[in-house]
Amino acid sequence: MPVTTSAKRYAQAIFEIALESNKLKDWQSNLIKVAKLMQNEEFDGLAENPKIPFDLKKKLVEEQLGKTSPMVLNLVYLLISKGKLRIAGQISEEFSRLVDEHYGIKRAEVTTAVPLDTTEAEKLGKYLESVVGAKVSMDVQVNPDIIGGFIARIDDSMIDGSIRNRLQTLKKRLAETRK
Repeated sequence: MPVTTSAKRYAQAIFEIALESNKLKDWQSNLIKVAKLMQNEEFDGLAENPKIPFDLKKKLVEEQLGKTSPMVLNLVYLLISKGKLRIAGQISEEFSRLVDEHYGIKRAEVTTAVPLDTTEAEKLGKYLESVVGAKVSMDVQVNPDIIGGFIARIDDSMIDGSIRNRLQTLKKRLAETRK
């Protein structure tokens, strides 16, 4: 799901606060907790229900999150009051992207035909790092339609090392030689 403009704004504001207080990792782990909480359909239904009073929602959040920074709780309360708690996952995702960017880590969306084991993932990660010249964080998805190999999207670049792409290229070459 694409990140909304409001999620980007919240994430940017949180990032600046976290950077200023030197608590990027703390905020990141807490935002992940909040995002996971919103994946719970029962909690999501209660938190987004306008008929449930704010104080009850507040108590529910405190119980579910346990020991959490007061700043994070204040963010959650703000999101509840604005009716935007649903975008917590997007905020967490965008915040993580900003943290990666801050540390010079590039994000790669990688598609493979089969699941990768740890060794294969490490090799692919090192290869991509050598190509882009920066540390790479991979989000790997499986799509058997590519037949074999991988497709990686990093920023605005795409590296297509799939068997499907090679077969299509070969098909075009053979068609050109027939003419």
